[in-house]
Amino acid sequence: MATVAISTSIQPRSPQGEFRNEPFTDFSRHDNAQAMKDALVRVGDMLGHEYELIIGGERLRTAAKIESRNPARPQQVVGTHQKAGAEHADKAVQAALRAFASWQHAPIEERVSLLLNAAHIIRTRKFEFCAWLVYEVGKNWVEADADVAETIDFLEFYSREALRLAGATTPIQYPGERNQLAYIPLGVGAVIPPWNFPFAIMAGMTSAAIVTGNTVVLKPSSDSPTIAARFMDVLEEAGMPPGVVNFCPGSGATFGNALVQHPKTRFVAFTGSKEVGLDIHERAAKTQPGQIWIKRTVLEMGGKDSIIVSSDADLDQAVEGVVSAAFGFSGQKCSACSRAIIEEPIYDVFVDRVRERVAKLTVGDPAANPNMGPVVNEGALRTVIDYVDIGKKEGRLVAGGEPIDTPEQGYFVQPTVIVDVAPDARISQEEIFGPVLAIIKARDYDAALAIANNTEFGLTGAVYSADKEKLERARREFHVGNLYFNRKCTGAMVGAHPFGGFNMSGTDSKAGGPDYLYLFTQAKSVAEKLL
Repeated sequence: MATVAISTSIQPRSPQGEFRNEPFTDFSRHDNAQAMKDALVRVGDMLGHEYELIIGGERLRTAAKIESRNPARPQQVVGTHQKAGAEHADKAVQAALRAFASWQHAPIEERVSLLLNAAHIIRTRKFEFCAWLVYEVGKNWVEADADVAETIDFLEFYSREALRLAGATTPIQYPGERNQLAYIPLGVGAVIPPWNFPFAIMAGMTSAAIVTGNTVVLKPSSDSPTIAARFMDVLEEAGMPPGVVNFCPGSGATFGNALVQHPKTRFVAFTGSKEVGLDIHERAAKTQPGQIWIKRTVLEMGGKDSIIVSSDADLDQAVEGVVSAAFGFSGQKCSACSRAIIEEPIYDVFVDRVRERVAKLTVGDPAANPNMGPVVNEGALRTVIDYVDIGKKEGRLVAGGEPIDTPEQGYFVQPTVIVDVAPDARISQEEIFGPVLAIIKARDYDAALAIANNTEFGLTGAVYSADKEKLERARREFHVGNLYFNRKCTGAMVGAHPFGGFNMSGTDSKAGGPDYLYLFTQAKSVAEKLL
C-alpha cells in the first residue's frame, strides 16, 4: 500500500481526550481586547498582497484578477487574487487526481495529524485570523471569533470522526467468514464555500473531504478569497502534500461550472444560495463523456427562518434572542431570524420592546467592534434597500430602513424592522440576507406553527415558550433541520448541533455531526471465507 509522508517542522499530533468546543474569547478582558487591536494593526499592514493560484503545489498568475475589498472601506484592497478561468479547471482536477493516487492510501493517522496540526496553528494565531475576517467580510470581533472557533472545532471534530470511521465494522461476523466494512474516499471533489462564514465553512468542507482521503479543488467566494488563501498557508505549514488541496478563486459562471461539469469531479460540496445550489445540482446530475460515476452533491442552501414567541414566553429572553438572531453579522446568515411570529395577546408589547432594543444597536466599522458592521458588497446593499421598499408596501416600518452614509462609503444599512406583515408577503417568503426582520401576528399557537412551516425552506427555527406541551408539538411539527427552544436560532455548535436543513435549504448534510464524513466516502464490504 502506498503511503504519503507528511513533511513538516510541526510534530504530528493525535487527538487529546474527548472533543470539546473551542472557548470563545472574552473581549471585555483588557488583555484580549488589546491583543485584538494589535492583530488588526499587524494584519492591516499585510493588506493588499497578491496571491497566486495553487495547482499541484505550483504557483500560477493570470491576466484577470479578483480584488477583495473591505466592505466597511471599499477603497481598501484586502487582497488581489488570480482569476481562474474555464481553462484552469482541467489542470486543477488533473493535479488533484494525481495527488489522489497516493493520498487515498495515506494512513489515517497522517491525515488526522494534518488537521490537528492545522488546528494548532490557527489556535495560536486566533486574533490574526479574526482580524482577517474583520477586514475581508466586515465581521465584528465577536462574530469573527466565533468563525475562527468553529474552524478549530471542525478540524478537531472531523479528526476524531475520521478515526471512528476508520474503525467501522460490520454489524455481525457471518459464521465461517471474516467480514470487513471500510469507508473509502470518493476521489476528486469541488469545494465551493460561501463568503459569510469564509473560514469555518470553507475549512470545514475542505477538511472533511481530505481527512477521509479525497483531494480537493477549492473555489472560494470572490468576496472572501483572502481568508481561504491564508488557510492554504496553514495547510502547507501543517504538512499537506502538493495537490491535495488546489486553490483556485474564479468566476462561478466560468471556472465553477467547468469544475462541476468535469467528468473526473466525483463530488461537489457547496454552501450558498438556493439558486446557485440548484444549478450545481442540475449540472452535476448530467453525465459527461468519460464519466463513470453518479456525482454526489452536498448542498447547504438558504433559509427563511422563524422564531415563534408564545404568549407564555419570557419576553426579555425572547426579545434578546430575536434581535440577536436577526441582526448578528447584519443578518447575513442562512440561519438568521428573518421572521418573528408572535401570538396575538403579546404582539403589541413585543413590537414595542423590539423597536426599543433595536434602537440601541450600534452600526459602524467592525474594526471598532460595533453591534453591526456593513453588508458584504454594493449589490447586497441594493438588494436590502429594494426589499425594504417592498416591505414598506407589505407592512409597517417601525425601525431603520435606510442606508448609512459614511466618509469611507462603506456598505452600511440600518437594522430594519417591518411589522404587520402577512405570512405570504414577499418579505415573509424570500431570503433577503440582510438586517431586515419581518414581524407577523398569529392568532394562536396553531396558527404560529402553520406560518412557520409555510415557506419552501426548512433550515433553522426557534420557539420561546414555558409550555412543555407547546414545545413537544414543535418538536414533532416544526419542519426544520435545526430547531431550538428558548434560545436564538443562530449559533450552531459543532458536535452539539449538527447543521443542515430540509426542503430547499439543502440536502440535510448535517455539518459538524456524526454522519457528515459519510458524505465524502463510499462503503466497501469485503467477505473472506475462512479456510
